[in-house]
Amino acid sequence: MLNVAVVGLGFGRAFVPIYQNHPNVGRVAICDANAKLVEEIGDLNSVEDRFTSLESVLADDRFDAVHLLTPVPLHVEQTLAVLSAGKHCACAVPMATSIDGLMQVVEAKKRADRNYMMMETSAYSREFLYVRDMHERGEFGNLTFLRGSHIQDLEGDYPLYWHAQPPMHYICHAIAPILALTKTRATQVNCLGAGVLRHDLQQPGGNPFPLQTALFQLEGTQAVAEVTRSWFQVARSFVESFSVYGERRSFEWPLLDGDSPVIFTLDEERPKTRRDASAKRVSIPYRPDLLPPELSRFAEGGHGGSHPHLVHEFISSIVESREPAIGAVTAANWTATGICANESALKNGESVLIPLLL
Repeated sequence: MLNVAVVGLGFGRAFVPIYQNHPNVGRVAICDANAKLVEEIGDLNSVEDRFTSLESVLADDRFDAVHLLTPVPLHVEQTLAVLSAGKHCACAVPMATSIDGLMQVVEAKKRADRNYMMMETSAYSREFLYVRDMHERGEFGNLTFLRGSHIQDLEGDYPLYWHAQPPMHYICHAIAPILALTKTRATQVNCLGAGVLRHDLQQPGGNPFPLQTALFQLEGTQAVAEVTRSWFQVARSFVESFSVYGERRSFEWPLLDGDSPVIFTLDEERPKTRRDASAKRVSIPYRPDLLPPELSRFAEGGHGGSHPHLVHEFISSIVESREPAIGAVTAANWTATGICANESALKNGESVLIPLLL
């Protein structure tokens, strides 16, 4: 039985009952700098162990693992602290916002000999699991093109550090399904920034673009990936999406939230000059069957039902003494795509090679 501390209760509150119900988890602690929030979430979930600082968690030998759901600028520093304390670490995306930060985490993981997992929701959503199964059955044929998109408006009640953050530094939700499906990495990127961030949104020395869009070359495949990320100045409702286009079939994310995705199938029986693809909307099931029975009731939760799958993979990897599906090296190579994409955008679309991080 593992004892786990959940740190950061804004987003983290959703994970507390999942850990509490996992069959391989014993004690669950909560931690947040906001003492009132700690009491509120603690009382709601009957949590005995409550902390208001990560340092206090790390000093407590009872806890084997820490799940960080804290602000992006803290991820590298806190991950290094968790690993240095000899505890396993799960962390919300992104792993880091610089290549140096990625390398620091990869090296710290090696020294600590503990597990690190980046908790990327889009790599465990019900939509991804559905498309992954299609691909493993060979239904797409050879993949030709993949597209990811994450459009979100951050004006309003968000911390100012987001204003300085290039959109591509938070690429993971859009690129992860592509790289997880193809089981490869991106090797080169050409990215352009679109528009100019309004003066009142700009931060000194920060990001100048409201939107960035990029083309990626994928190692070992002829397929190309396109990813678009936006924080501001785009009249579009929130979307985290991915689409997959193959020689036989394609999966296309719905245009509007609440609609069903579309599967296109190429009719190979018709003459080549008249061939067309049929279109069929499909209902995507949640996947409680992939979870322990104790977690099945969480399968229809947020982010496409991904939360219990992430928790189960993280805990299982520790119990089974193996690398998690999104371990340090995988996480570093996924995250590096966005860092290099931003570099390309600052060079007006110049090609940038994406380093292989090991």
